[in-house]
This record gives sequence, C-alpha cells and structure tokens, in this order.
Amino acid sequence: MTLRSPGKITIALTVATALAVTAGCSSGSKDSAPKAKMDGDKVVISVLAPADADTKLDTNAITTLLSDKYKIKFQFQTTTFDGAAAKEKRQIAISSGDYPDLFLLIPWVDAFTKTDVQKLGQQGVAVPLEDLIKQYAPNIQKTLDSNSVLKAMSTAPDGHIYALPQWSDCYHCTYPDKLWINSAWLKKLHLQMPKTTEDLRTVLKAFKTQDPNGNGKADEVPMSTDTQDSTLIGFLMNAFTYAPYGANNGVPSLLELNGDTVATPVDKPEWREGLKYINSLYKDGLINPGSFTQNAEALQAVGNNPAAVQLGSVPVLWPGIFVQLGSKDGRDKQYDAVPPLTGPEGKSFTAYNNPTSIGYTFMLTNKSSKEARIAALKMLDYIYTDEGQITVNSGPEGVGWVKPGASDVALDTKVKPIWKPVPDTERPKNVNWSSMGQYNVTLALRNAQAVPEDIYSEQGLERRLFQATQEYEPHVDKTQVFPEAQIWADEASVSELATLKTNLDSYVSQGELAFITGTKNIDTDWDSWVKGLDGIGMKRYLELNQKAYDKFKGVK
Repeated sequence: MTLRSPGKITIALTVATALAVTAGCSSGSKDSAPKAKMDGDKVVISVLAPADADTKLDTNAITTLLSDKYKIKFQFQTTTFDGAAAKEKRQIAISSGDYPDLFLLIPWVDAFTKTDVQKLGQQGVAVPLEDLIKQYAPNIQKTLDSNSVLKAMSTAPDGHIYALPQWSDCYHCTYPDKLWINSAWLKKLHLQMPKTTEDLRTVLKAFKTQDPNGNGKADEVPMSTDTQDSTLIGFLMNAFTYAPYGANNGVPSLLELNGDTVATPVDKPEWREGLKYINSLYKDGLINPGSFTQNAEALQAVGNNPAAVQLGSVPVLWPGIFVQLGSKDGRDKQYDAVPPLTGPEGKSFTAYNNPTSIGYTFMLTNKSSKEARIAALKMLDYIYTDEGQITVNSGPEGVGWVKPGASDVALDTKVKPIWKPVPDTERPKNVNWSSMGQYNVTLALRNAQAVPEDIYSEQGLERRLFQATQEYEPHVDKTQVFPEAQIWADEASVSELATLKTNLDSYVSQGELAFITGTKNIDTDWDSWVKGLDGIGMKRYLELNQKAYDKFKGVK
C-alpha cells in the first residue's frame, strides 16, 4: 500500500480558468437533483477518474464488485497519471460545464485543493454530503466523529462537507522528502553514506567521474528525478532551513510557523543559500537537467535501462518511482535512503506531511441524481471498512491478498498480522483500484499487514520504507509546521486567496528553477526577485493565512 509522492515543480493553471464556472454549468440548486438515469436495475453514475496503462476501469474487478454490490452502472471518463494533464482535463470539464456526476480522484495525481472545494461549493457545483453521510454512511460518520483532523479537513467553514479527502495514515509518507542513493556504488568506490552537503557533493562527483557501473562509459547520472515526484528542493533545502511540505500536485508549501506567526521561508537568506548550493550541484553537472522537465515514465526509462545501471541518486518518496521493483538484475536492491543532511550552519531538518493527503478526491456534483448520490455514498461507506480497504486497494481475497500464515510477521512486529498483500508481480492486472480507493487506511490496518523481514525483497518494501523513515523522523520540528490540513480560509477571501496562491506558487516555482539552472543569477537577481514576491501579493497571502490560523487556534 505505497503511495506515490506529489509533484514539486509544476506550473499551476490560473484559478480563474480552473474555476470559471458559468451560470449555465449548474443543473439545479444545492438541494435539487436531476432525474436518475437507469440501466436496468442499476443507477448510472458518470465518473471522472485517473487510470494507469494497466487499469481499464470499465472491466476492473473492483468496478464489477462494487457495481453488483451497490447497483451502479459506472460510466468512466479517465485521465492518465500525468498530474498536470489530468488536472487540466478536470478543470476544463468544470469550466465548460461538462463535468461528471462524481469526481473520484487520486491525491498525488489530480486532487482538488481546499480553495477548489470552497469555490465549487459556493457555486453549487459540489453537493453537500453531510446529511447523506448521516443517513446512508455510518462507517464514514463514525470515522469523522473519531478523527478530529479528518473532520476538520472535511468540513468547510459554512458547515458543509462538499468533498472528502482520503485518509491513509502512512508513516513513510509523513516524512516524504527523501533521497535514495546507490549503495552498491558507494561500496565499490569506498565511499561512506553522505552526512553533510559537502559529503553529498563528493559522492556525486565520484559517481560522475569514476565509472561506478563499470561499463567504461561516462553514462552515470549522479542525481535525477521527475517533475511529478521530485523531492529535490525539499530534501536539499532542509540542510539549510526548514522546507515546508506542500499540497499534492503542486509546489512546496510557502508557509511555516514562527511561534503563532504565519511566515514564509522562501524570501529568507537561508533559502537563498540553499538555492545557491543546489545551483552549484547543477553547474557541476551533478543534477540531471531532465529533472525539471521529464515525467515519471522518462525517469523510469533511465532507471530500468537494460544496458547499464545509470542512476546514482534520486530524490523521491520511494524507489519504485524510478526503478522496477523485483528487477531481474537486482538493481532495485542497490538503493538506500540518505538520512537528512547537515548543512554548513549545522542545520538538519526534514519535512513533515500530514499523515494523509490534504487533497480532496471524492466529490458528488449537482449533475448527479438523488439515487446516484445514495449509491455512491453507500459504496464509499463500504470502502471505509477494513474489509473494503483491503479489497478495493489490493483486489479480491485470493487474488490481491491472502490470509497470513503462521510464520508471517506484521509490519508492526508487536501486533498479529491480519492480511497479506499478493506481490504486484504475482497479482493479475486490473483487479484493484489501488490509490483511487485509499479512503480509510488507518495506522492499525497498515501495520497489521504481513510483510517479509527481507527489506530488499519486493514484498518487503513496506518494511524497507518503514525502517528508512525512522532515520528521518527525529529531524522534524513540528513547531514550524503550518497545520494546512485543518485550516480553511474565510469564505469571503476564498477567491482572493486562491488567486494569490496560484500566482505565488507559479512565481516561486519559476524563480527557484531559474536560480537552480542559472538563467537567473542568485547573487545579482535575488533582491529583485524577493521584492517581486510582494508585487505578487505575498504580504496579503500571509495576512489572510494568519487570519485563518488565528480562527483555527481560537476554535481548536
């Protein structure tokens, strides 16, 4: 049950385009619903959802199971896992008025943000769910009542639940800014695991110049990543200053706490020094330029190049993003996590992610009939059970998971295992919904899965990630973490805040990229770039977030 990481360097579409819903888009008020469309005894529900190349949602085993169980005829319109393209398609559907009954999204692909949800709720596009939940979804209601963070995340300031986020209490995702390094190359070149920023520079130079893959060619790539999954800036910046983790499908967060004051680190001297360091690695050819342009498939192509192992290090959440787990030549076993580095001033932080996605993935729209809404909520209520989670994520029993044997060991060795995932290589394709169904993965459920003790086996991945994350957790400073998951903006400022965030995210992303790649000179252009932040609205952005934070503190 491994989640992929959100993208880091992505140019956002303007909110004006994304949410420009005209009056003609609405098909009734919040309290009305169109007439149900039926296919025999099944209610028709149109759904926009992402799917990878191996998943055909129309014929998927879980689709069939849920269709039969809840009398739903799904009509899927799919996007790929390319986050930028999927998000654009979703937003064009909204702005054109040609949107589905149900958005069933994936956090790290195309989840809605809080501002999206508030805007769509105000416009009547998103249907309030709280009464439907109380009447038809006891498992969801029980979870909301027992999980104060999830309830705060789900409930807009007007008291409505317009969309639900996924809750996947993922330990390794909580500390996401990792760097995976080729330990076999370290051993071959008689190098130690890097502990400081300068240690890393030494290692990357050796990877570039000393032919660690032994093929006599200078084809090694010291560091590379992709635009959707990158933790490059986050991991490296944390050796200079705390780098806050951002929302899914976006740039790193702009916000941190200084006591109870909402601030931003991106205009501080420490941030500048971090960018100078990253730029120095880039200038020396130690960071692949493709890191800022290529997608996940392109990164995988390098990681799985049959001619030679080429990747020296990759800043992403987990190794399966860049290399095929269970590779025939065992190359996937060569990569270990680099603990947070110590910078020149002795700082060593790691980012903190709320123990679940802060994006919103389940949204019923005003195009849906009452019957469709009830059926969809009943379906989701099943997904909220342990049985539903295991089945929807992994596949039917005996296909996607099996009962543990007497010798199996749970991820948390202190508990008894209750389920055992079938390895991806042994599981048939198109039998599960995977990340599209991770709505209530509690820590207890995750830790009760049987995981082999060999952390380098494909099936031992969760234990490998668990142990790696233990090296990161001590470096977090939670006092600096802005509690973005629970905080909603004042309704009157939603549009303004959304526009500010979009513009600032784009400005910061483009500026950081320019400083890293050298199209801007950080020595001569930094001051004017920082001044530009105020021109884009940083002071107002902080002011509005301070207001929201103060309200949160007052009612907490």
